[in-house]
Amino acid sequence: MIERLDPVKKLVLTLTSDNGKEFSKHRAVSDFLQSEFYFAKPYDSWERGLNEHTNGLVRQYFPKSKRFDEVEDVMEVEIPLNNRPRKALDFSRPIEIFSCLSEAA
Repeated sequence: MIERLDPVKKLVLTLTSDNGKEFSKHRAVSDFLQSEFYFAKPYDSWERGLNEHTNGLVRQYFPKSKRFDEVEDVMEVEIPLNNRPRKALDFSRPIEIFSCLSEAA
């Protein structure tokens, strides 16, 4: 997370995750990014709405039977999803919005 978010750390205000062990180093991430790290309550998926929606989009590429630790190239999904227009962004693409924010920071 630190490696991927370092180039845009000025834009990261908060992070919200589930309670999985993969977030056991959340304090190091929070300290490095100088941001707040929140944990959603178990079974309260509505606390992570965008995350749950994105998981559904990811599952269009990888069925539930596919384990994520078996995925060889995340970019296979990352690029098309970031270039997909979103209703919540007035049908702009996330990559367009993020690029504008990155340039402004």
